Parts: sequence; C-alpha cells; structure tokens
Amino acid sequence: MSRRRIGFWYRFAAVICKPPLVVLIKRDWRGMENIPVDGGFITVMNHNSYIDPFAYAHFQYNTGRVPRFLAKSGLFKKGFVGAVMRGTGQIPVYRESTDALSAFRAAIDAVERGECVAFYPEGTLTRDPDGWPMTGKTGAARVALQTKCPVIPVAQWGVNELLPPYAKKPALLPRKTHRVLAGPPVDLSRFYDREMTPELLREATEVIMAAITGRLEQIRGRTAPAVPYDPRRERIEQRRRTQTQSPAPAPAPTPAPAAASAEEAPVAREAVQEEGQGT
Repeated sequence: MSRRRIGFWYRFAAVICKPPLVVLIKRDWRGMENIPVDGGFITVMNHNSYIDPFAYAHFQYNTGRVPRFLAKSGLFKKGFVGAVMRGTGQIPVYRESTDALSAFRAAIDAVERGECVAFYPEGTLTRDPDGWPMTGKTGAARVALQTKCPVIPVAQWGVNELLPPYAKKPALLPRKTHRVLAGPPVDLSRFYDREMTPELLREATEVIMAAITGRLEQIRGRTAPAVPYDPRRERIEQRRRTQTQSPAPAPAPTPAPAAASAEEAPVAREAVQEEGQGT
C-alpha cells in the first residue's frame, strides 16, 4: 500500500513508539485488507486503555494508511508533544467553546483530501464494568453522512490488560497480546441524503457501535450485553438511587404546652419522641 501520506513526523513518531510496543505487546492483527488503499475514510474503535491509541496507531501504520486522531486541543500546545501532534496532522478538539464544531469541519476536510480520520465514538474510556463499548457520540456519524466515506469498524482488546482503564501502573508480565479485528465498511447508505436530525444521527451511531461491538464479540468469544452501557442514564439512575436511599428529614418536634401539669409533661415528651422517629 502507498505510504505517500505518512510524512516525516509520523515516521519519526513511529521510530520512537514502535520499539517499546514491540517489546511489551504481542500482536494478533486481523482485517488489514479492509483498510482502504486509496481515498478518504473513517475508522471507529472501542477505547479501553490510555495506551490503546498508540497500539492502534501501530496497527494502522503498518497498513500504510496512517490515522489522524481527534485529540484534546491542550495537547497541541505542549512543547515536543505539541510539535509531534501538529506535525503528524492530528485534529484538535476545542471542548466547551465556540470552536467545538471546528474538529468536525477539520475531519470532513481531511476525509475529502483522501486522509483517514480515526474516531473513538464513545468519547472517553469505557465505563462498562466488563469492558464492552458504551453508547456512542454522534460525531463520527455526522462526518460519515456528510462525506459518504467508508466507515471501518475496528475492535481491539488486550492492552487494557496491560493498563486497565483509569489504572496508574501497568501489569507488564505476563506479556499481553493486542488483538485487533477490522471489519468491512458499515452500511450507512439508508441514512444518506436525509435531514441530519438528532434522531437520525443517533440511529446511525447505534449502527456504527453495533458493528464495533460485533467484532469485539468475535475477539473475546463472548456475547455483549443486549443494552450498551449508557453513562448518562447511569448518572440519572445513580442520583435517583441516592435520593431514594436518603432518609426523609425528621419533622420538627412539637413542644409540650406550657400549661402542662407535672403529671402531663412525661406523656407529652414521649409523644414528641415517637413523632420525631417518623418512618
């Protein structure tokens, strides 16, 4: 496959990153034939470790079609790391700003130039307790429907055993295997030339996530949950559980009448205490 678009900075990054990856991780890579030889396209992957972007980039680098990742804009401002991010053509994402959509415009431009743009549709590391893909965000679907480019679903597993999600220390031994399975393009043709409503984008995103999850089922030899983990729904349910478990505030005690006799006072105090215990 042609390497005409790799360039100096990507080759330089490969010289730095590939040796430790080769030493630390064994490889079981399948589906390289599904990576397009020419033209712009999107790859969509599950995300289960802080280091899987490096491992996945190694996989795709070896196909001759290097990925342009969407990454936090702050990384582009940090000295040597920023120079590498800019030099390798990664795409900055400006969160919580008026430039939030610029990443999608840049992704569309890259695809139309014949590049590959790599998306993590989940937007963050999976929070599914068993490592399955969560519900996805609609950015990849938006770019795919705008450009009508091929969308290649990719599942990966193994580096999450080297460095689990949110872990700080890697488990180097025994040596882990990075398993990758790239599938044929996702068929999104039924969504083309339709109004790009939120409902349409969510439906297209569900099709994309199902394709990723199906490949991961093949890698793991297990069946994923019927309903993907949804962080937003989980937060709502967690708040609901917290509110349900919180004890109701006790009503304010009613003081005994000032005119109560000495004999009536103990009875009044007992009544107040019983009311205060509530349910």
